[in-house]
Amino acid sequence: MGRRRQSVTIKHVAADAGVSLQTVSRVINDEPNVRPEMKERVQASIDKLGYVPSIAAQRMSGSRSYLILAINDRERTIADWQGRQGVDWVDQMLLGGMLKCAEYGYRMIFELVDTHNDHVERELRAAIAALQPDGVILTPPHSDNPLIVGLLDQQKIPFARIGSRDGAAGIALTMDDEGSARRATRHLVDLGHKRIGFIAGSPEYSLSRWRIDGWEGEMAVEGLPTAGLLVEGDFTYASGAVAARQLLDGANPPTAIIASSDQMALATLEVAREKGLDVPGQLSIVSFDNTPVVRFTQPALTAVDQPVAETASRAVELIIAAQRGGQRPTEPTRVQGGLVPRGSTAAPAVVHG
Repeated sequence: MGRRRQSVTIKHVAADAGVSLQTVSRVINDEPNVRPEMKERVQASIDKLGYVPSIAAQRMSGSRSYLILAINDRERTIADWQGRQGVDWVDQMLLGGMLKCAEYGYRMIFELVDTHNDHVERELRAAIAALQPDGVILTPPHSDNPLIVGLLDQQKIPFARIGSRDGAAGIALTMDDEGSARRATRHLVDLGHKRIGFIAGSPEYSLSRWRIDGWEGEMAVEGLPTAGLLVEGDFTYASGAVAARQLLDGANPPTAIIASSDQMALATLEVAREKGLDVPGQLSIVSFDNTPVVRFTQPALTAVDQPVAETASRAVELIIAAQRGGQRPTEPTRVQGGLVPRGSTAAPAVVHG
Protein backbone atom coordinates (compact mmCIF):
# COMPACT_ATOMS: atom_id res chain seq x y z
CA MET A 1 0.00 0.00 0.00
CA GLY A 2 1.33 3.48 -0.88
CA ARG A 3 2.34 6.03 1.74
CA ARG A 4 -0.56 8.20 2.91
CA ARG A 5 -0.26 11.65 1.35
CA GLN A 6 -0.43 13.61 4.58
CA SER A 7 2.50 11.69 6.11
CA VAL A 8 4.90 12.54 3.28
CA THR A 9 7.38 15.23 4.37
CA ILE A 10 10.13 17.23 2.72
CA LYS A 11 12.61 14.77 4.30
CA HIS A 12 11.09 11.87 2.36
CA VAL A 13 11.39 13.85 -0.89
CA ALA A 14 15.02 14.79 -0.16
CA ALA A 15 15.91 11.15 0.66
CA ASP A 16 14.17 9.83 -2.44
CA ALA A 17 15.86 12.37 -4.72
CA GLY A 18 19.21 12.12 -2.92
CA VAL A 19 19.49 15.87 -2.32
CA SER A 20 19.52 18.25 0.65
CA LEU A 21 16.40 19.68 2.30
CA GLN A 22 17.44 23.15 1.12
CA THR A 23 17.57 21.98 -2.50
CA VAL A 24 14.04 20.57 -2.26
CA SER A 25 12.89 23.85 -0.71
CA ARG A 26 14.50 25.85 -3.53
CA VAL A 27 12.67 23.72 -6.10
CA ILE A 28 9.35 24.15 -4.25
CA ASN A 29 9.91 27.91 -4.19
CA ASP A 30 10.89 27.96 -7.87
CA GLU A 31 14.19 29.67 -7.06
CA PRO A 32 16.36 30.63 -10.05
CA ASN A 33 19.62 29.04 -8.76
CA VAL A 34 18.62 25.36 -9.27
CA ARG A 35 19.98 23.36 -12.21
CA PRO A 36 17.23 22.07 -14.56
CA GLU A 37 18.26 18.40 -14.11
CA MET A 38 18.14 18.82 -10.30
CA LYS A 39 14.71 20.43 -10.58
CA GLU A 40 13.48 17.49 -12.68
CA ARG A 41 14.86 14.94 -10.22
CA VAL A 42 13.21 16.62 -7.21
CA GLN A 43 9.93 17.12 -9.09
CA ALA A 44 9.89 13.43 -10.04
CA SER A 45 10.20 12.48 -6.35
CA ILE A 46 7.48 14.98 -5.39
CA ASP A 47 5.13 13.49 -8.02
CA LYS A 48 5.98 9.89 -7.10
CA LEU A 49 5.42 10.40 -3.37
CA GLY A 50 2.39 12.66 -3.78
CA TYR A 51 4.06 15.34 -1.65
CA VAL A 52 2.14 18.54 -0.86
CA PRO A 53 4.46 21.39 0.26
CA SER A 54 3.82 22.88 3.70
CA ILE A 55 4.52 26.46 4.71
CA ALA A 56 7.41 25.15 6.85
CA ALA A 57 8.95 23.49 3.80
CA GLN A 58 8.52 26.60 1.68
CA ARG A 59 10.20 28.69 4.39
CA MET A 60 13.33 26.53 4.52
CA SER A 61 15.01 28.42 1.71
CA GLY A 62 14.77 31.49 3.92
CA SER A 63 13.63 33.84 1.16
CA ARG A 64 9.88 33.90 1.73
CA SER A 65 7.35 32.92 4.38
CA TYR A 66 4.36 32.71 2.01
CA LEU A 67 2.26 34.41 4.66
CA ILE A 68 0.44 37.73 4.40
CA LEU A 69 -0.74 39.25 7.66
CA ALA A 70 -3.99 41.24 7.61
CA ILE A 71 -4.58 43.51 10.59
CA ASN A 72 -7.94 44.87 11.72
CA ASP A 73 -9.03 47.05 14.65
CA ARG A 74 -9.62 44.83 17.67
CA GLU A 75 -12.20 46.91 19.53
CA ARG A 76 -14.49 47.55 16.56
CA THR A 77 -14.19 44.04 15.11
CA ILE A 78 -15.04 42.33 18.41
CA ALA A 79 -17.98 44.72 18.94
CA ASP A 80 -19.27 43.86 15.45
CA TRP A 81 -18.89 40.13 16.04
CA GLN A 82 -20.57 40.27 19.44
CA GLY A 83 -23.38 42.46 18.10
CA ARG A 84 -24.11 39.95 15.30
CA GLN A 85 -25.61 42.77 13.26
CA GLY A 86 -24.78 41.50 9.80
CA VAL A 87 -21.53 43.48 9.52
CA ASP A 88 -19.41 41.58 7.00
CA TRP A 89 -16.25 43.70 6.64
CA VAL A 90 -14.02 40.87 7.90
CA ASP A 91 -15.83 38.27 5.76
CA GLN A 92 -15.30 40.39 2.66
CA MET A 93 -11.64 40.96 3.49
CA LEU A 94 -11.11 37.24 3.87
CA LEU A 95 -13.03 36.53 0.66
CA GLY A 96 -10.84 38.86 -1.40
CA GLY A 97 -7.55 38.35 0.44
CA MET A 98 -7.58 34.61 1.04
CA LEU A 99 -8.67 33.68 -2.48
CA LYS A 100 -6.03 35.91 -4.05
CA CYS A 101 -3.36 34.53 -1.68
CA ALA A 102 -4.34 30.98 -2.66
CA GLU A 103 -3.86 31.83 -6.35
CA TYR A 104 -0.20 32.63 -5.61
CA GLY A 105 0.40 29.78 -3.15
CA TYR A 106 0.29 32.10 -0.13
CA ARG A 107 -1.73 31.99 3.09
CA MET A 108 -3.44 34.90 4.80
CA ILE A 109 -3.47 35.22 8.58
CA PHE A 110 -5.85 37.64 10.27
CA GLU A 111 -4.87 39.46 13.49
CA LEU A 112 -6.66 42.00 15.65
CA VAL A 113 -4.59 44.88 17.03
CA ASP A 114 -5.75 47.64 19.39
CA THR A 115 -4.84 50.88 17.69
CA HIS A 116 -5.46 52.88 20.88
CA ASN A 117 -3.06 50.76 22.91
CA ASP A 118 0.22 52.38 23.96
CA HIS A 119 1.83 49.01 23.31
CA VAL A 120 0.66 48.79 19.68
CA GLU A 121 4.27 48.73 18.44
CA ARG A 122 5.24 45.93 20.81
CA GLU A 123 2.12 43.96 19.88
CA LEU A 124 2.87 44.31 16.18
CA ARG A 125 6.57 43.50 16.58
CA ALA A 126 5.62 40.27 18.38
CA ALA A 127 3.23 39.25 15.58
CA ILE A 128 5.85 39.99 12.92
CA ALA A 129 8.57 38.10 14.81
CA ALA A 130 6.30 35.07 15.27
CA LEU A 131 4.90 34.93 11.72
CA GLN A 132 7.64 36.60 9.63
CA PRO A 133 5.06 37.64 7.04
CA ASP A 134 6.00 38.54 3.47
CA GLY A 135 3.61 41.45 3.66
CA VAL A 136 1.03 43.19 5.84
CA ILE A 137 -2.41 44.60 5.03
CA LEU A 138 -3.50 47.51 7.24
CA THR A 139 -7.14 48.61 7.47
CA PRO A 140 -8.51 51.88 8.88
CA PRO A 141 -7.66 53.40 11.31
CA HIS A 142 -4.36 51.42 11.45
CA SER A 143 -3.50 52.47 7.91
CA ASP A 144 -2.94 56.05 9.08
CA ASN A 145 -1.38 55.24 12.47
CA PRO A 146 2.17 56.72 12.29
CA LEU A 147 3.52 54.23 14.86
CA ILE A 148 2.35 51.22 12.83
CA VAL A 149 3.29 52.69 9.45
CA GLY A 150 6.71 53.75 10.75
CA LEU A 151 7.42 50.32 12.23
CA LEU A 152 6.56 48.44 9.02
CA ASP A 153 8.52 50.91 6.89
CA GLN A 154 11.56 50.50 9.17
CA GLN A 155 11.30 46.68 8.98
CA LYS A 156 11.28 46.82 5.15
CA ILE A 157 8.17 44.64 4.93
CA PRO A 158 5.90 45.39 1.94
CA PHE A 159 2.60 46.64 3.33
CA ALA A 160 -0.69 47.88 1.94
CA ARG A 161 -2.69 50.67 3.54
CA ILE A 162 -6.40 50.34 2.81
CA GLY A 163 -8.23 53.63 3.33
CA SER A 164 -5.14 55.77 2.92
CA ARG A 165 -4.13 58.29 0.26
CA ASP A 166 -0.77 59.14 1.81
CA GLY A 167 1.83 57.47 -0.39
CA ALA A 168 4.87 58.38 1.74
CA ALA A 169 5.27 54.77 2.92
CA GLY A 170 3.61 51.52 2.01
CA ILE A 171 1.12 50.89 -0.78
CA ALA A 172 -1.91 53.18 -0.51
CA LEU A 173 -5.35 51.95 -1.60
CA THR A 174 -8.73 53.65 -1.36
CA MET A 175 -12.28 52.53 -2.00
CA ASP A 176 -13.04 55.84 -3.72
CA ASP A 177 -14.93 57.18 -0.70
CA GLU A 178 -15.15 60.68 -2.09
CA GLY A 179 -16.47 59.44 -5.43
CA SER A 180 -18.96 57.15 -3.69
CA ALA A 181 -20.33 60.04 -1.61
CA ARG A 182 -20.62 62.09 -4.81
CA ARG A 183 -22.58 59.29 -6.51
CA ALA A 184 -24.91 58.92 -3.53
CA THR A 185 -25.54 62.68 -3.50
CA ARG A 186 -26.03 62.74 -7.28
CA HIS A 187 -28.62 59.92 -6.99
CA LEU A 188 -30.65 62.03 -4.57
CA VAL A 189 -30.23 65.25 -6.56
CA ASP A 190 -31.44 63.46 -9.70
CA LEU A 191 -34.56 62.40 -7.79
CA GLY A 192 -35.23 66.08 -7.04
CA HIS A 193 -33.86 66.50 -3.52
CA LYS A 194 -32.36 69.86 -2.59
CA ARG A 195 -31.94 69.55 1.19
CA ILE A 196 -29.71 66.52 1.66
CA GLY A 197 -28.36 65.83 5.15
CA PHE A 198 -25.12 63.97 5.81
CA ILE A 199 -24.22 61.92 8.89
CA ALA A 200 -20.42 61.62 8.93
CA GLY A 201 -18.33 58.83 10.43
CA SER A 202 -15.68 59.05 13.12
CA PRO A 203 -13.02 61.73 12.47
CA GLU A 204 -10.42 59.12 13.51
CA TYR A 205 -10.81 57.71 9.99
CA SER A 206 -9.48 59.74 7.04
CA LEU A 207 -12.21 58.29 4.84
CA SER A 208 -14.85 60.08 6.96
CA ARG A 209 -13.48 63.40 5.72
CA TRP A 210 -13.28 62.19 2.13
CA ARG A 211 -16.97 61.25 2.20
CA ILE A 212 -17.88 64.70 3.53
CA ASP A 213 -15.79 66.22 0.73
CA GLY A 214 -17.69 64.17 -1.86
CA TRP A 215 -21.09 65.23 -0.51
CA GLU A 216 -20.07 68.89 -0.18
CA GLY A 217 -18.49 68.87 -3.65
CA GLU A 218 -21.58 67.50 -5.38
CA MET A 219 -23.87 69.85 -3.46
CA ALA A 220 -21.65 72.79 -4.49
CA VAL A 221 -21.88 71.75 -8.16
CA GLU A 222 -25.67 72.08 -7.88
CA GLY A 223 -25.51 75.27 -5.79
CA LEU A 224 -27.32 73.51 -2.96
CA PRO A 225 -26.91 74.44 0.73
CA THR A 226 -24.92 72.35 3.22
CA ALA A 227 -25.10 74.67 6.26
CA GLY A 228 -26.79 72.91 9.18
CA LEU A 229 -27.02 69.66 7.22
CA LEU A 230 -23.81 67.97 8.43
CA VAL A 231 -23.75 66.04 11.72
CA GLU A 232 -20.88 63.91 12.98
CA GLY A 233 -21.41 60.32 14.17
CA ASP A 234 -18.93 57.53 14.87
CA PHE A 235 -20.34 54.76 12.61
CA THR A 236 -22.39 53.22 15.47
CA TYR A 237 -26.17 52.83 15.65
CA ALA A 238 -26.41 55.00 18.78
CA SER A 239 -24.50 57.89 17.17
CA GLY A 240 -26.67 57.60 14.06
CA ALA A 241 -29.84 57.95 16.13
CA VAL A 242 -28.54 61.12 17.84
CA ALA A 243 -27.44 62.61 14.50
CA ALA A 244 -30.71 61.76 12.72
CA ARG A 245 -32.76 63.42 15.48
CA GLN A 246 -30.58 66.51 15.26
CA LEU A 247 -31.17 66.75 11.51
CA LEU A 248 -34.90 65.95 11.60
CA ASP A 249 -35.73 68.14 14.61
CA GLY A 250 -34.52 71.29 12.84
CA ALA A 251 -36.84 74.03 11.59
CA ASN A 252 -36.09 73.13 7.96
CA PRO A 253 -35.26 69.39 7.98
CA PRO A 254 -33.71 67.56 5.03
CA THR A 255 -35.83 65.51 2.62
CA ALA A 256 -32.97 63.00 2.30
CA ILE A 257 -30.13 61.79 4.51
CA ILE A 258 -26.89 60.01 3.57
CA ALA A 259 -25.48 58.05 6.50
CA SER A 260 -21.80 57.09 6.46
CA SER A 261 -22.42 53.51 7.70
CA ASP A 262 -25.18 50.93 7.57
CA GLN A 263 -25.63 51.05 11.35
CA MET A 264 -26.18 54.83 11.28
CA ALA A 265 -28.59 54.41 8.36
CA LEU A 266 -30.58 51.77 10.29
CA ALA A 267 -30.80 54.21 13.20
CA THR A 268 -31.99 56.97 10.84
CA LEU A 269 -34.72 54.64 9.53
CA GLU A 270 -35.86 53.94 13.11
CA VAL A 271 -35.87 57.65 14.06
CA ALA A 272 -37.96 58.41 10.96
CA ARG A 273 -40.41 55.72 12.09
CA GLU A 274 -40.59 57.22 15.58
CA LYS A 275 -41.43 60.59 14.04
CA GLY A 276 -44.10 59.13 11.79
CA LEU A 277 -42.16 59.97 8.62
CA ASP A 278 -42.77 57.73 5.64
CA VAL A 279 -39.62 56.36 4.00
CA PRO A 280 -39.17 57.11 1.12
CA GLY A 281 -42.34 59.28 0.80
CA GLN A 282 -41.22 61.95 3.26
CA LEU A 283 -37.57 61.01 3.79
CA SER A 284 -35.09 59.24 1.51
CA ILE A 285 -32.15 57.41 3.10
CA VAL A 286 -28.86 56.28 1.51
CA SER A 287 -26.42 54.10 3.43
CA PHE A 288 -22.71 53.31 3.17
CA ASP A 289 -21.31 49.73 3.21
CA ASN A 290 -24.12 47.54 1.78
CA THR A 291 -23.74 44.84 4.43
CA PRO A 292 -26.34 42.02 4.30
CA VAL A 293 -28.74 43.59 6.81
CA VAL A 294 -29.72 46.55 4.59
CA ARG A 295 -31.46 44.28 2.08
CA PHE A 296 -33.94 43.09 4.69
CA THR A 297 -35.14 46.36 6.23
CA GLN A 298 -38.55 47.83 5.40
CA PRO A 299 -38.00 49.42 2.98
CA ALA A 300 -34.67 47.93 1.85
CA LEU A 301 -31.93 50.58 1.98
CA THR A 302 -30.30 52.16 -1.04
CA ALA A 303 -26.59 51.75 -0.29
CA VAL A 304 -23.09 52.56 -1.47
CA ASP A 305 -21.48 49.19 -2.10
CA GLN A 306 -17.99 49.17 -0.55
CA PRO A 307 -15.65 47.00 -2.69
CA VAL A 308 -13.91 45.45 0.35
CA ALA A 309 -13.18 42.05 -1.23
CA GLU A 310 -11.81 43.60 -4.43
CA THR A 311 -9.62 46.01 -2.46
CA ALA A 312 -8.18 43.25 -0.24
CA SER A 313 -7.54 41.16 -3.37
CA ARG A 314 -5.72 44.07 -5.04
CA ALA A 315 -3.70 44.69 -1.87
CA VAL A 316 -2.48 41.07 -1.92
CA GLU A 317 -1.45 41.38 -5.59
CA LEU A 318 0.47 44.59 -4.94
CA ILE A 319 2.23 43.15 -1.86
CA ILE A 320 3.32 40.01 -3.72
CA ALA A 321 4.54 42.12 -6.64
CA ALA A 322 6.57 44.29 -4.21
CA GLN A 323 7.93 41.19 -2.47
CA ARG A 324 9.14 39.94 -5.83
CA GLY A 325 11.01 43.17 -6.50
CA GLY A 326 8.35 45.18 -8.33
CA GLN A 327 8.13 48.95 -8.08
CA ARG A 328 5.89 50.39 -5.37
CA PRO A 329 3.04 52.42 -6.93
CA THR A 330 3.64 56.12 -6.36
CA GLU A 331 -0.06 57.00 -6.63
CA PRO A 332 -2.83 55.51 -4.46
CA THR A 333 -4.68 52.60 -6.09
CA ARG A 334 -8.38 53.42 -6.25
CA VAL A 335 -10.94 50.60 -6.30
CA GLN A 336 -14.33 52.00 -7.23
CA GLY A 337 -17.51 50.89 -5.51
CA GLY A 338 -21.08 51.11 -6.74
CA LEU A 339 -24.47 52.39 -5.67
CA VAL A 340 -27.33 49.91 -5.23
CA PRO A 341 -30.73 51.66 -5.46
CA ARG A 342 -33.45 50.08 -3.33
CA GLY A 343 -36.77 51.13 -1.80
CA SER A 344 -35.49 53.79 0.63
CA THR A 345 -35.02 56.52 -1.99
CA ALA A 346 -37.63 58.30 -4.12
CA ALA A 347 -38.56 61.79 -5.29
CA PRO A 348 -39.38 64.17 -2.40
CA ALA A 349 -43.06 64.70 -1.62
CA VAL A 350 -42.45 68.40 -1.05
CA VAL A 351 -39.53 70.08 -2.80
CA HIS A 352 -38.05 72.79 -0.59
CA GLY A 353 -36.88 75.93 -2.28
